[in-house]
Amino acid sequence: MMFARVIDERAILHRYKSTSHAGVACALLVIGDFAWHYYGRGEFRTDLAVIALATALIKVGAMIWYRTRD
Repeated sequence: MMFARVIDERAILHRYKSTSHAGVACALLVIGDFAWHYYGRGEFRTDLAVIALATALIKVGAMIWYRTRD
């Protein structure tokens, strides 16, 4: 017997929101780590700067994309 898994709209919306919150939290941690190294130790961490910049560009780009298409 096969069981159909029914996912309502709320479950999908909650998954999208939780993924978005997790992405923002990770971005804030990377930016905080970058700031710690830059201001606390005087080290410019290129790897952390690239991750923070890419995250910001992707987030803003997606917001613009969905805003113009919705």
